[in-house]
Amino acid sequence: MPYKKVELYGGAITVDLPTAYGDASQIREVPDHQELYLDENGYSGVIFEILEYVEKPTDAEALQYHFTDLVDGTGDETNMLEQSHASMARMPNKPAHTLSFIQTPPPPDRPRKTPDFVAIHLLLLRLKEQGTDIMITINVPHYPGEYEKAGAGEKTALMREGDEIAKKVLESFDIKEWGLFQG
Repeated sequence: MPYKKVELYGGAITVDLPTAYGDASQIREVPDHQELYLDENGYSGVIFEILEYVEKPTDAEALQYHFTDLVDGTGDETNMLEQSHASMARMPNKPAHTLSFIQTPPPPDRPRKTPDFVAIHLLLLRLKEQGTDIMITINVPHYPGEYEKAGAGEKTALMREGDEIAKKVLESFDIKEWGLFQG
């Protein structure tokens, strides 16, 4: 999959994303603390969020806090796949963690298109000195009839694409202007 360098928050942060991903703020409103990029050829997306640093005894507990905040109240069934330490290649001394999970919405009670499930990668970069947590969420919805089912214990092609995007974000995410976090 080809990638391009994308400037986030006015160029204060750069990251490589698939060339087919476009800036959603061009078509809809996105909060100032977020950057949202959507696949122009599908339904997947990447959300970057600058959040207040969460004081927890461990970084893993901070990740769990953000995870719970994200999934609580959705009504979806949530199945955690993996949680681990990670490293941002351009900031190896900053704590980073990943969490992969599947969300399965309840059967739709209205005639709107609903995915069978959504594979999600949650990446958390902890910037204690800046009082900031950066949460990156890679959402890969699987709509009925629009993906090939995988065998037991295997990942779909869409899930593998999500894995690749998460890996590329970890390799390329770079803060160019640390002043972004002041004030």
